[in-house]
Amino acid sequence: MAKLHHLGFPRIGNKRQLKFALEKFWAGDITEQALQQTATQLRADNWHSQQKLGFDFHTVGDFSFYDQVLDTSLLLGNLPQRALQTDNQLDNYFRVARGRSQKQPCCSATHTNNGETEAGEMTKWFNTNYHYIVPEFDRQTRFTLNPDNLLTQIKELQRINSQVKPVIIGPVTYLWLGKEKDNSDKLSLLPELLKTYQQLLQLLAENNIEWVQIDEPILALEIDINWQNALQTTYQTLSDSPIKLLLITYFGELKDNLDLACNLPVAGLHIDAVNGLHEVAQVAQQLSTDKVLSLGVINGCNIWKTDLNKTLSWLQPLHTKRQDNLWLAPSSSLLHVPVDLNSEHKLDHEVKNWLAFATQKLEELSLLGRALNDSVESVFEQFTENKLAIESRSRSNRIHNPSVQQAVTNISADLGNRKQGFDARKVVQNNYLKLPSYPTTTIGSFPQTNEIRATRKAKRLGQIGEQEYQQEMRKSIQFCIEQQQKIGLDVLVHGEAERNDMVEYFGELLEGFVFTQFAWVQSYGSRCVKPPVLFGDVSRSKAMTVEWAQYAQSLTDKKVKGMLTGPVTILNWSFVRDDQPLKTTCQQIALAIREEVLDLEKAGIDIIQIDEAALREKLPLHRSKWSEYLAWAIEAFRITANGVEDQTQIHTHMCYSEFNDIIESIASMDADVITIETSRSDMQLLDVFEAFNYPNAIGPGVYDIHSPNTPNIDQMVALMHKASTRIPSEHLWVNPDCGLKTRKWNEVEPALINMVKAAQQLRSQ
Repeated sequence: MAKLHHLGFPRIGNKRQLKFALEKFWAGDITEQALQQTATQLRADNWHSQQKLGFDFHTVGDFSFYDQVLDTSLLLGNLPQRALQTDNQLDNYFRVARGRSQKQPCCSATHTNNGETEAGEMTKWFNTNYHYIVPEFDRQTRFTLNPDNLLTQIKELQRINSQVKPVIIGPVTYLWLGKEKDNSDKLSLLPELLKTYQQLLQLLAENNIEWVQIDEPILALEIDINWQNALQTTYQTLSDSPIKLLLITYFGELKDNLDLACNLPVAGLHIDAVNGLHEVAQVAQQLSTDKVLSLGVINGCNIWKTDLNKTLSWLQPLHTKRQDNLWLAPSSSLLHVPVDLNSEHKLDHEVKNWLAFATQKLEELSLLGRALNDSVESVFEQFTENKLAIESRSRSNRIHNPSVQQAVTNISADLGNRKQGFDARKVVQNNYLKLPSYPTTTIGSFPQTNEIRATRKAKRLGQIGEQEYQQEMRKSIQFCIEQQQKIGLDVLVHGEAERNDMVEYFGELLEGFVFTQFAWVQSYGSRCVKPPVLFGDVSRSKAMTVEWAQYAQSLTDKKVKGMLTGPVTILNWSFVRDDQPLKTTCQQIALAIREEVLDLEKAGIDIIQIDEAALREKLPLHRSKWSEYLAWAIEAFRITANGVEDQTQIHTHMCYSEFNDIIESIASMDADVITIETSRSDMQLLDVFEAFNYPNAIGPGVYDIHSPNTPNIDQMVALMHKASTRIPSEHLWVNPDCGLKTRKWNEVEPALINMVKAAQQLRSQ
């Protein structure tokens, strides 16, 4: 009998209950007990909904208040010392996550400065839009097992189902994800770390756990011999534990790590059979038949239905051979997809029939299990419906647009070239824009107030008409411009009041997309995004931002930036079609956004920012494939940006992505100004500029917008001084590290006032 399990389920709730509970807790509106009650209910709801599917194991440990890597740091007693301000673990946890826990009364004797501290660095989880808090290591790092949260959740699930499979991040991946704060060797911590893992596994065995899912996605990366040896040492050491280990890898192929993974002394191995289908036969041959082979056969990172008939056809021979030692699961945690398609009552019916969210993916898995273990006849009706849906999508006349396809065919190299190089453009722009040294600006969005959200909702529900909506949005834009002028910023933005999301907004206005009501996925903490569904060829039928930008510019003599999302980010932050190469889809988006860029320029917008926050996000996990991806990704940006005149200044922005190893590709984008995150990393991301002479201007973020803390002037000046040791001061801009939509005005104003004062101090120096 093939066995069924999953690697993790969305924890936000079908109505984002976790998000709202977290934000109420942080605001001081609910107690920790109330927050914990919400968490307990969410876990129970998930487990109960999965009971009827006939899974052999139920997963625990996939729930988190912020992110699973930070949970692992808490589990291992490795929170930074600066965050350990009280005996309350949750308070300390949130200080690492966001620089502050629950809002405290002003001037409290026990919470001076609201318990603020420096938040942990945040970056992307492999090639996804999920963020994690980077573990911190130094020579003094010691690990102390802190299992209470995990044990609590295990006991909750054991009251519902006895077949409990905890999920933990493996020790080698945990070390890989972390950062040494003192240039020490983090691998030297492995022996002591393994002692803590041994204690954990022993404790789990004592709590009647038979199997543990231990995630080592590092196996999907190109790793050197030291890390390969670390994996060998780790699982040789843990092989004596009184518990069975299911070693998990996902997001890609094993490649050079295939032999290693198959021969590690573990009870079972899970591989990603969506991204590495061609490796299944080789793994099945090399992996001992007395070990469990778990196959990730349902895509955990996209929302298209699985072709059940096709999948069953290649699973059946494996099932015949391995029987009980064949397990089936999604390819990765379902954290990366929305919760339940049944919540979508207004979604385009034809497109909806092509989709599967987390709940439906588990149902697909259950059907495959029934087909293998019972008979194909037992699921004949469901498999027939699935076949019809797959065929409907493949032949739909809504997917292909001949004129868009012809435009992609006509793309030439000239389309991506500016008229002059940066040095010549800079002279033209300096004379035309007349900006001061260390010019100040923001990344684009300003706080999305309750009033703004209420107005958008009223329009969506038909409670107000287009004219009233336009008037309310103009009021918000006017307020935003007035505030920026009062603060003293040099280059202004309209604030993006009309935008629900930087990608979804454009998806709603471009052909080839549909959008959802409730298809939320977690990005980090309480931050959820609702990616549009990119199902067909992309084109632009009308201007999308020009009217808003023109209105904002009419309110001020200062320059207002036009704000656009770049083609690679729209691609990577959408649920993208899987029936043609990503390159082709990205080229289609690039041509559409290029039209918007040229219309903004015609409308008198002289500075245009094209955000590529997700440029690195789909960078292949194996370096051998980087050059191909970067070639078409950079080409797409250049097609979008480089049709303008030399006096038009092109900006771009990148979030929370290590890009030291792709700096040459970043430079080849040829954006006049690039803004990046550097505040949480204390400008360490700029180390690459010591060896690489970056030719264009750069704005290293000095204000960490993901924390409610207010940066002080001296801190920001010091950060810019660090930047100026690597980059000529005449090329430096002063800005936050990301957009401000998630913050409140009473947080934003003092931070930006300090930022402007920091720039003034830099100029005077």
